[in-house]
Amino acid sequence: MTAPNDTILHIQNLSKRFGSLVVLDDVTMDIPRGKTTVILGPSGTGKSVLLKHIVGLLEPDAGHILIDGVDMCGASAKTRDRLRRKFGMLFQDGALFDNLSAGDNVAFPLRFHTTLSESERHDRAAAALARVELASAYDRPTAALSGGQRKRVGLARAIVLEPEIVLFDEPNSGLDPMTSDTIDELIVRMQHELGITFLVITHDIPQALNIADQIGMLYQGKLVEYADKATFLQTRQEIVRRFLKRNVDLPPPTGSLIPVPDAATRR
Repeated sequence: MTAPNDTILHIQNLSKRFGSLVVLDDVTMDIPRGKTTVILGPSGTGKSVLLKHIVGLLEPDAGHILIDGVDMCGASAKTRDRLRRKFGMLFQDGALFDNLSAGDNVAFPLRFHTTLSESERHDRAAAALARVELASAYDRPTAALSGGQRKRVGLARAIVLEPEIVLFDEPNSGLDPMTSDTIDELIVRMQHELGITFLVITHDIPQALNIADQIGMLYQGKLVEYADKATFLQTRQEIVRRFLKRNVDLPPPTGSLIPVPDAATRR
C-alpha cells in the first residue's frame, strides 16, 4: 500500500457506519503535499467525521489513512501521538481559552510539546500572531476579540508548532462576508508563505473557490467528485452542479450528467 511521492495524506477505501447510517462510504483520495485541498458538502455528509478519522479520533469500519506512508488506522497509541504532531487544527469556533490572553492561547501548545523556555515560547507565539496580522494583540483578552480576530488567533495557534498539515473546520463559520474574504486572503497568503498542506472542510462555496487548489465534494458519505479546481467546475455530476449553481455560473457539461447517487443503496 503506497501513495505517490507528492501525496502527504492517502485515504483508501474509508468506510464508517453509525448503526444503520452510512456516514463514509468507500472514500478514496490523495491529498497533495504543499497545496490547499477543500472538501465541500452539505451538512451531515461526513465532512467532520472524515477529519476525526484523519487525526485518529475515530476508527473506521474499513479502509486506511496513510500519513507520509504510515497508517493511522489500527496504529498504536504511541504511533498515533507521533502522527498527530504533524497536524495543526483550526476549530470552527476557534476553541480558545477565554481566561488566557491571545498570546498565551497561541503559546499554550508550546508548553506541552516543546522544551522551549518561557521567553522562547513568548517569541514564537508573538511571531505567529504577527503572521496573522495581530502583532499588537499578544496581551489582549480573548473576550475582547472580534469573531475574525478569534479565527486569526486560532490560526496562529495551529501553525505555532510548525506542523506539516493544518486542518480547518468551517473556518468562515459565523463570519460576515467581508470578514470571510479577509480570512480567505489570509489562508491563501499563509499557505504560500509556509508551503505546508492545508485541508479545509466547508459548505462555503465562495471560500472554496477563493482558496482551493483541489476540491472534493462529499454527498451522503460518497466522494462524488474530486479534482483540481478548474476540472471540478467542469463536473458532470448532477448533485455537484446543483450544490454549486447558486454561487457559480458553471460551463455546460461536456457530456450527459451523472445522476444523483441513491442513498437507499448505502443503508
